[in-house]
Amino acid sequence: MTRLMLSLSALIVLLFGVSLTVGPADVRLGDSLHALFSDDYGPLSLVMQEIRLPRSLLAALIGGGLGLCGAAMQGYLRNPLAEPGLIGVSSSAAFGAVLAINTGIAASATLGLPIAALSGALLGVFLVMTLAGPKGGSLTLILAGIAISAMAGALTSLVLNLSPNPFAANEIVFWMMGSLADRSMTHVFLLLPFLTVGAILVLSLGRGLDALTLGEDAADSLGINLKRLRLILVLGTASIVGGATAVAGAIGFIGLVVPHILRPLVGGQPSRLLWASALGGAVMLQMADIAVRVILPARDLKLGVVTALVGAPLFLHLIYKTRKELA
Repeated sequence: MTRLMLSLSALIVLLFGVSLTVGPADVRLGDSLHALFSDDYGPLSLVMQEIRLPRSLLAALIGGGLGLCGAAMQGYLRNPLAEPGLIGVSSSAAFGAVLAINTGIAASATLGLPIAALSGALLGVFLVMTLAGPKGGSLTLILAGIAISAMAGALTSLVLNLSPNPFAANEIVFWMMGSLADRSMTHVFLLLPFLTVGAILVLSLGRGLDALTLGEDAADSLGINLKRLRLILVLGTASIVGGATAVAGAIGFIGLVVPHILRPLVGGQPSRLLWASALGGAVMLQMADIAVRVILPARDLKLGVVTALVGAPLFLHLIYKTRKELA
């Protein structure tokens, strides 16, 4: 376990350095790194400090948050097919962002889009918890999340369908593909409080998730308050996923694929998988963001498209493997 954590941490640092130095401009590695800490390089300093640094930070932070949430959701539901978007927060956040773009709020206010997305996420989690009720179990939570996700998706499609402005519709479509391009330190500072609070809440659930591997009755007999665990899980996941979606748009498959890959390496213990998946998610999203800039630098390939292209085949493999085990 220690070796795995050290390896993932070293890989994060390496990829962070690569991310800082990869871009369309043909600049030497030494000049890029010096420009990051000095204002003497003119436009290059501005590019490094205001464009590449925020993008690299967001890739690591958002990837880590999504990986962490995915491991927590799979541990709580005891299902390797679970992922953070299951409770409908990402769809609700996307709907809030789409409304901001369509109504012009995103264009008139610098933080109009992320704040609208966060408002949608908060509304979504409130509706999910209201529908699930204080005594509802994991199945009720899943059904409530699916219902809210479907409703938010339908409303998003309706707004897109009725949008009178083709430029707004085009911007909505591209935003929903997910991207870290053109983000600034303002977006990093906006994400940090939600990510920090959410990570603290989710990481505190390690003991309860370990007990849940024995079943809900056994966990209850061990003194685990399942209602409190569910509430903390939903709030923590909503905080991270809502913040990530508000800043970067819809980025899928990180929370689904990363815990599945790392689970055999931690012995299947949920508390260990939380930390490992956080580091693994940061690694995967950093690699995807670097690939976006390397594969088609002139075509603005979207980050969510790359993660889907990588994650979908792994997801299909997981379904096939699960079907064979149940046969």
